[in-house]
Amino acid sequence: MYAIDFGTTNTVIARWNAENQSPETMVLPGLSIQQQGNPPLVPSLLYIAQAAMALEEVKLIAGKAVRDRGLDLSSDPRFFRNFKRGIGTPVQGFIPEIDGYILSFETIGSWFLRSVIESLRQQDPSFDSVIFTVPVDSFESYRNWLGSVCQSLEIDQVRLIDEPTAAALGYQISPAQRTLLVIDFGGGTLDLSLIQPTFSNEKPTGFFLKWGNQSRSPQPANQTAPKTVRVLAKAGENLGGADIDRWLAEHFANTQSLPLTPLTLRLVEKLKIALSSSQTAEEAYFDEETLESYELSLTCDRLEDILSKKGFFERLDTRLDQVFQQAQRQNLSADDVDAVLLVGGSAQIPAVQSWAAGHFGVEKIKGDRPFEAVAQGALRLQTIELEDFLHHSYGIRYWDRRQNTHSWHPIIQRGQPYPTTEPIEFFLGASSEKQPSIELILGELGDSAPLRTEVYFEGNQLVTRQTTVEGKTPEVQALNDTGSGRKIAELTPPGFPGSDRIRVLFNVDTERFLRMTVEDLLTSETLLDDQVVVQLS
Repeated sequence: MYAIDFGTTNTVIARWNAENQSPETMVLPGLSIQQQGNPPLVPSLLYIAQAAMALEEVKLIAGKAVRDRGLDLSSDPRFFRNFKRGIGTPVQGFIPEIDGYILSFETIGSWFLRSVIESLRQQDPSFDSVIFTVPVDSFESYRNWLGSVCQSLEIDQVRLIDEPTAAALGYQISPAQRTLLVIDFGGGTLDLSLIQPTFSNEKPTGFFLKWGNQSRSPQPANQTAPKTVRVLAKAGENLGGADIDRWLAEHFANTQSLPLTPLTLRLVEKLKIALSSSQTAEEAYFDEETLESYELSLTCDRLEDILSKKGFFERLDTRLDQVFQQAQRQNLSADDVDAVLLVGGSAQIPAVQSWAAGHFGVEKIKGDRPFEAVAQGALRLQTIELEDFLHHSYGIRYWDRRQNTHSWHPIIQRGQPYPTTEPIEFFLGASSEKQPSIELILGELGDSAPLRTEVYFEGNQLVTRQTTVEGKTPEVQALNDTGSGRKIAELTPPGFPGSDRIRVLFNVDTERFLRMTVEDLLTSETLLDDQVVVQLS
């Protein structure tokens, strides 16, 4: 069994070691970087040497090899970083045409993961089972994309787990630590989860996205490991280290006229990383085009001031408030948190650690496994039962006559535990004379302040960033808006306005599949019986 923590900045691969009954982080030759003090990491970088329709003709350079060749320091449009942020999101802008092909972030992400998985197969030809970790705020389109990538690579078993939940399993927790807050802050996302592990003797189970022939049985759990993990609350957004790097680059551009290039972005990233272990960091830069030299210096206090001016801590507070608003349903507050687990490279920033300590006390903070906890914790899912809830709300589309536009009526609220114990029921009638059928469009509802992915160029380098769209209605992703998908009932005889014609029942099963039953009230006929509509997140 393998686990892949596909990150915006770095990707971590772990496997289960059957000899010592524990997870271990893998080194992939040519892809992994091994630096002192850090586990092996695969930089989430891709250079497209040759694009093609046929996969066997595509030529790629990924991970460490990109940096070894200095391809990440140029403005070549064939080089891509931070592409995870554009997968499954509405994108403002475009990706340049390469070798006559118009690519997408989904294609670029697929090619990167293909490079990782092919390297895995070279080490283990029998590789056929993987657990992927996903951000809590990811839309279903991102999860479906992961499934399609694995299907194209002929992987038999694919499983998904939220990144903060995996992180809670990756840290060494004791039975005395009943309530954990996981702060997962990486290169592209910020995720917070409130977790309660239990140490019961219940039979372990799990939820599979895709299941083939089981070639390996789960390994027995360590006696001190939790048997059940209950997710009480979670919140997240597209905010990460890549945003902080850009804020730092903008700071030096404003104060020292430092040009914004891939190389200067790398330099300010090095300054940020250095401040994780020192109060002051310095870097020198010489611009070969203008012959200008720059002495870049940054302190922890200055970095904290820049973050404060960008509203960074307010955004952290907002997500933390969301978590404990949800936790109130369980009669829990911040005082009930026994430990705070810091995960992700950006969680090593001293200002982030100080913020967490200010809310919960320094004695509760654990941050010694920022990179490995997610991937290694995901492997423990095979021996653990996970009790979770839906992170997004779901609704049906209707025509708002007052606003003269389509709107959405929620039918499943975020926080709904699954499987549901009682069906969700509503009735629909015809809206016109002799109506032959009834259509229903379901949607996944985003936050009240939606995010927009902006794509633009600095020189020839493609750049992505997330911005909040104030004053806009929540982002919605339709789930079944196709010719055949939206039609839920053929009416025989045709329908007429004035009375309810069909009864619709929704329920969510143990694997998060939304199922729908449709009954014709006039004929007493069951038109759809427990039909799967979509898998929810």
